[in-house]
Amino acid sequence: MRFMRRRSAVAGVAGVLWVAWVVLVAWVPGGAPSGRLAAKGQPQDIALTPGLVITTSVRVKPGTYRLPGSETAAAVTIRGSNITVDMTGVVIEGGEPFADPDGYVGTGVHIDGGDHVTLKGATIRGFKVAILARKSPFLRLTGNDLSYNWRQRLWSGIEKESLVDWMSYHNNEKDEWLRFGAAIYLSECDDAEIDHNRAIQGQNGLMITRSARLNIWNNTFAWLSSVGLGMYRTSNSLVAHNKLDYAVRGYSHGFYFRGQDSTGILMYEQSSGNTFHHNSATHGGDGLFLWAGQSTMDTGQGGANDNHFEQNDFSHAVANGIEATFSRNSFLSNRIDDCWHGVWAGYSFDSIFAGNSFTGNDEAIAIEHGQNLSIVANSFKDNKIGVRLWTNTTQDPNWGYPKARDTRSRDISIRENGFDGGDVAIDALRTENLRVRGNRFAGYATVLKLGPDMTSLDMGDREGRYIVSPQHAPLPDGMNAMIPEGTPRGRSTIIVDEWGPYDYKSPKIWPVGKATDRPLKLRVLGPAGTWKLVSSRGGRSNLHAGTIGQEIVVTVDRGNTDLRLEFEYLGGDVVDPRGRRTPAGQPHRFIYELFEPSITWNTRWWTWEDSADPLEAPSAFAARLTETPTLTRTVPRFDLISGRTMVERLPNDRIAMRAEGTVTLPAGGADLVTITDDGIRVWVDGRLVLERWDIHGSTIDRIPLSAGRHRLRLEYFEATGWAELKIFFKRPTHD
Repeated sequence: MRFMRRRSAVAGVAGVLWVAWVVLVAWVPGGAPSGRLAAKGQPQDIALTPGLVITTSVRVKPGTYRLPGSETAAAVTIRGSNITVDMTGVVIEGGEPFADPDGYVGTGVHIDGGDHVTLKGATIRGFKVAILARKSPFLRLTGNDLSYNWRQRLWSGIEKESLVDWMSYHNNEKDEWLRFGAAIYLSECDDAEIDHNRAIQGQNGLMITRSARLNIWNNTFAWLSSVGLGMYRTSNSLVAHNKLDYAVRGYSHGFYFRGQDSTGILMYEQSSGNTFHHNSATHGGDGLFLWAGQSTMDTGQGGANDNHFEQNDFSHAVANGIEATFSRNSFLSNRIDDCWHGVWAGYSFDSIFAGNSFTGNDEAIAIEHGQNLSIVANSFKDNKIGVRLWTNTTQDPNWGYPKARDTRSRDISIRENGFDGGDVAIDALRTENLRVRGNRFAGYATVLKLGPDMTSLDMGDREGRYIVSPQHAPLPDGMNAMIPEGTPRGRSTIIVDEWGPYDYKSPKIWPVGKATDRPLKLRVLGPAGTWKLVSSRGGRSNLHAGTIGQEIVVTVDRGNTDLRLEFEYLGGDVVDPRGRRTPAGQPHRFIYELFEPSITWNTRWWTWEDSADPLEAPSAFAARLTETPTLTRTVPRFDLISGRTMVERLPNDRIAMRAEGTVTLPAGGADLVTITDDGIRVWVDGRLVLERWDIHGSTIDRIPLSAGRHRLRLEYFEATGWAELKIFFKRPTHD
């Protein structure tokens, strides 16, 4: 029997007691499901074949089934009601198991309507979507391993990100989220239960749209390159005891921390009345990203309201531990450490932040245009700023929200908190009716920093002690989802390579600083063990053997950078990012490569006016490029990105460039890769090989080049807004 969901009234969250329907799968204490027969007798044993449609309860014969993914049909379809499909011991492979994951396509299992369908025990990998369910109420997915499915190749580097990698989840009325893949994607699946499932080393974990009253517990959706759990128009659900750590992209420690809309938990568009407790969503782009939705932005109505978050860990987020905006919610007894913002709650209203622990954040709580908020009985320790409140002087006049609502920063109570150590405890600007009572301050350079237009500041006596008591006990069979004590944690542990977050389960070489530093400093990462250098090309290491965690210094040969270092590891079990395993005590080979053919780009830059627009007035634009350049420069590479000034001494917008250079490629050749926003033309040995001469968002183009010497010529223009120009060489893909 399913557990009973518990709720309590906290800051407008209504109490609900709901008893789940008894499914045709017996419940075993400890959370493990036990096979039960369907109404017509014991389920039959079957083998899987491509395109199979299952309409009755079955057990699938254990084994590995290669069922190639297809854009037009699922590998397996389950259709009907009161069906249990037991896939214990079954592996379904859609694509080559160790291929580049951005090539995976199709759906592994499609649950197509019906009700009271259970799928358990399956391992599904190598698909764009492992499990897709539509209009399937009382669905149960339990004990499935959905790791190593589709994910994008990332193009952000160590020093600078690429705009190509930014996600956009704002719209999902037409299942737009499916373009980003998922381990599980549910649409209109009310009363579903999702438990004891696992998905790592993919892009998205569990994505839900237009559903209600789900139980989501004891799952691991971690080490993903975008979202752990996503909810769109999904309400009145329980999310407890889930591991949602390291859902992250857009981060390079010490260089940039953008997150690119990755997050442990994503909630969009009127997702209300949900309860989250005892989850770990650390080391994400955000820990929690909650947004009311476009309809609220346009009308001022609605919100992602009355959600309750208690006893979760949202620490070590690249951007915000909690981002919850334009909505009414409650946050009790959560841990939020080591983030840019612990909480970013712009335009929040009627919300409470009580009993939370904030340590080591740049800004623990930051709220613009917040209203009727209670910040009580929290612990603030070693944050640069404890609480920051403000109203902006202007808002977009075309924006519907402030036309429909009062958006002043007002009626905020900060009381009974402990502030220990930092620069500023409370920073308030243009805020009305701020009440600061009964707080304890120690070790702050500035306790209260007030800007202009402050009204009705109340520094009265202590009001009566506010006691935060737990509203939700751990579930009887709930796992401890928190990162174990003693495990390394912190934003400095986040390593994002071209396929997503590194999980430390296999040895890896990673630069200590810039990959262009000379000499090159590298760190050997991975599980405890020893390493030795087996072979090297293009450089020499100062060490040839050592232990995991050591730094090595590599002297790179002059000229073309074609560095390849091969190492051997001995130690514990190894599982690489594609799922290949090496048992403990057996040697495991790993490689570090750096490929940057030498080229000197001679560049000339111009500004241009509307009269010489490259698209509307191409003749005038061509004439402009015959005039004296605004700027000339010689550079070894192009790695330019900006929303402001792209090139020093040039304006933000309306710039153009011509560049020429010569490159010599080694045997096997290489791809010339361009990432551009906006127009690009490329000539190789006098022949035009790429013309993307329009205004576009950051776009990748790859031009295969043979070995030998090549003359290269570029033309580029940037119109307005964000700009990007990255040019580099990449060896042809090999495993």
